[in-house]
Amino acid sequence: MDSTVNVITLGVRSLGASLAFYADGLGWAPKLHVPEEVAFFQVGHGLLLSLFRLDHLAAEAGGGGPGNPQLFTLAHNVDSPAAVDAVLHEAAAAGGTIVATGTQMSWGGYSGYFADPDGFRWEVCYNPGLKVEPDGTVSIVEIA
Repeated sequence: MDSTVNVITLGVRSLGASLAFYADGLGWAPKLHVPEEVAFFQVGHGLLLSLFRLDHLAAEAGGGGPGNPQLFTLAHNVDSPAAVDAVLHEAAAAGGTIVATGTQMSWGGYSGYFADPDGFRWEVCYNPGLKVEPDGTVSIVEIA
């Protein structure tokens, strides 16, 4: 199997509320929206974020759903600590919940977290050791 991820799917309780958060609140443009079913957003080179109705995802993927004890986060890397704070503010204004304010991290970066309407955690991070090349190749080095 190739080490490739093309779609990250989040099972959401209300597709309308999640679509409002990501599209209307954060300004992301859906690549495809099937009302009452699924919405797709391009979030990177060859990478889609899918918002799929939780009940349909549970039926399709064999269970799961809210209350699952596994912690799951998504990360959004930005180019400065000020950008971390700006994105956290934007997410809160869109209806998200700040769960950890921007903080200088022991490893040399700066990071904070928000939760979307379904509670999915997004890390907003400035990591000076992480670089994405134009071809999508990622390099990451320890900075602290």
